[in-house]
Amino acid sequence: MYQYVLAIHIIFVVCWMAGLFYIVRLFIYHREAQDKPEPARTILSDQFAVMEKKLWWIIATPSMYIVIAAGATMLHINPMLWKMPWLHVKLTFVIGLIIYHFICQSKMKQMAQGKFTWTSTQLRLWNELATIILFAIVFLVVLKSALNWIFGVVGIIAFSVILMMAVKIYKRFREKK
Repeated sequence: MYQYVLAIHIIFVVCWMAGLFYIVRLFIYHREAQDKPEPARTILSDQFAVMEKKLWWIIATPSMYIVIAAGATMLHINPMLWKMPWLHVKLTFVIGLIIYHFICQSKMKQMAQGKFTWTSTQLRLWNELATIILFAIVFLVVLKSALNWIFGVVGIIAFSVILMMAVKIYKRFREKK
C-alpha cells in the first residue's frame, strides 16, 4: 500500500509544482500587460485573470491538498519515518512551500482587483524561490540526510544567481537594440 501512496504523492507533487511555476509565469505576463495601451491591457488582464483562476483552483490547489494527504498517509503507514532527522527538515521546507502557495493565492487575488505591487523582475525572483525549495526537498528525500541537502541548495542558489545575471545582461542587450 505504501508504494501506491508514494506514487500518488510524487505525481501530485509534479502537478503542484507545475501549477506553482506556471502561476507565477502568468503573474509576470499579467503584470507586463499593464504596460500595454488600451484595449489590449483590459483584454489581456481579463484573460490572464481567467487563466490564473482556472490553474489555481483546478490544478494547483487540489494537487497541494492531495500531496499533503498522501504525505500524511505515508507517515501513518510508516511511523518510523518520524524518527529520521531529514524528514523534519523536509517538512519544514514543505511548510515553506505551503506558505509560498498561499502568498501566490494572495497575489492572484490582488491582481484580479487591479493591484500590481510587484514588478515583473520581482515576480521572476519570486519564481526562483519555489525552485530552490523544490531542490532542497528533492535532495533531502534522495540523500536522506539532514546535512547533505545544503550542497544541492547552495548549487541551485549559485545557478540561480548566474541565471539572473544572464537575464539582466540579455535585458540590457535587448534594450540597446
